[in-house]
Amino acid sequence: MKKYIIERDVPGVGNMTAEELEAISKTSVAVISVLGRPYTWVQSFVTENKIYCVHEAENEQDIREHAKCADIPVNQINEINAVIDPGTAQGRSTKTI
Repeated sequence: MKKYIIERDVPGVGNMTAEELEAISKTSVAVISVLGRPYTWVQSFVTENKIYCVHEAENEQDIREHAKCADIPVNQINEINAVIDPGTAQGRSTKTI
């Protein structure tokens, strides 16, 4: 599977309660369980007005279908090609996806 980063515009998401974020998470997990194809939600990062999600899927269309079924916006999808971190600056290997 390919790994993607997804940008979602969700005004005010940074002010949502733990219960509201839990509800969004439960919806996402429920949709994944019925998609009928390989799909993994790795993690998400919540900022003031956006959610940045890392998902693994066969293709971008699967991500769009997940979002549509979960009623979650998708503003941008980018395939992740490599992961770098401070160790990369010290000559440690870069993880190619």
